[in-house]
Amino acid sequence: MAQISREEVQHLAHLARLELTEEETAHYADQLSAIVEAVARVSDVAAQDIPPTSHPIPITNVYREDVAKPGLDRAELAAAAPSWEDDRFKVPRILGED
Repeated sequence: MAQISREEVQHLAHLARLELTEEETAHYADQLSAIVEAVARVSDVAAQDIPPTSHPIPITNVYREDVAKPGLDRAELAAAAPSWEDDRFKVPRILGED
């Protein structure tokens, strides 16, 4: 089993700007050691002839056709807008810019 020492945990805690108690240091050393061991077991199982994958089955993206459709009528928009100016919606100023 790959053991992570308390000194290594304290070094990682220092890098992460964490203050750990002795109990927390021991606890995290055990947990990190278990994680390193689990990753090592996965590495042992991985065969060289199997390519890395992100999904167990092949996935293809399905895209719809990009078809242009007519938009809204500007006259209808202007009639429904609370305020309309220069072919645009007019809204209250929120910044102090001129």
